[in-house]
Amino acid sequence: MKNIPHPIQYQGSKRALAATILKYFPKSIDRLIEPFAGSAAISIAAAARGLAKRHVINDINKPLAELLRLVVEQPVELASFYEKLWMEQHSDSLEHYYQVRERFNRTQDPRLFLYMLARCVKGSVRYNSDGMFNQSPDKRRLGTQPKTMHKNLIGVSQLLKGKTAFSSLDYKAVFASARKADLIYMDPPYQGVCGDRDLRYLSGISHEEFVVALARLNARGIAYIVSYDGRRGERVFGELLPNSLSLMRIEIEAGRSSQSTLLGRDEITYESLYLSEALVQKLNHLPVYRPQSSTQQYMLLEPRRLYEKTSQRVP
Repeated sequence: MKNIPHPIQYQGSKRALAATILKYFPKSIDRLIEPFAGSAAISIAAAARGLAKRHVINDINKPLAELLRLVVEQPVELASFYEKLWMEQHSDSLEHYYQVRERFNRTQDPRLFLYMLARCVKGSVRYNSDGMFNQSPDKRRLGTQPKTMHKNLIGVSQLLKGKTAFSSLDYKAVFASARKADLIYMDPPYQGVCGDRDLRYLSGISHEEFVVALARLNARGIAYIVSYDGRRGERVFGELLPNSLSLMRIEIEAGRSSQSTLLGRDEITYESLYLSEALVQKLNHLPVYRPQSSTQQYMLLEPRRLYEKTSQRVP
């Protein structure tokens, strides 16, 4: 999706997949709820298309949730702060970054977080065992230019201001507020990549507890979409969501693996997108999805046929 503003660089963001994910949104959404918002890429993309009347943006990472609020509610002030901080780095950019990082870890000021996300390696968030941000600066670049940042901040604010609520709650508390007219989009902490603890997140979630929480949403008739497990070549990342949830599973192409390319392998990464039964019942049909690789196509299926096979990988 071109020309959509994105001030926050965040590794793992669904920005590149947003156009595909939005194809599975129903026509009428009261509130779009993101319990694991990250960079809020899906909310921003959905707002650009006018797909929801209101938005709920939540992330357990409190400085990130507060930063998203400032982006929407105080973009001019945030842009000014960013420009001042960005200009200060030119005498010694690396030392300046480390000083800002120390200051952020001490104060948790979300305005400092914006600078670090723009300046750190590949927009890749990393935390140590004490929950302190510890990613290094990118030595090849100085981060987003202030004029570009200002434009992106204003753009996101224009899309979401006046119709967005922000919070930093446990995802189950966010689930409890959902209603049947809402849609929940979930991109929870990625499983199966970094062992028991993923350094990209302040806290992970239990697969078993997550499954129970989804079952409760099913019982309430809440529509939702989950981006969850994935694979690269024959290697699978994460545990599939169980058949007992009666979800429609679709694999979407997430792009060519840069890691595999470095190793001389030509492998495509795929991510699973799960659609709840309540959501599928709201769709007149599932859109045809044609990934970039010509060898795969997703068939057009009527909702009444979806649950003949409750878990499937489209060939």
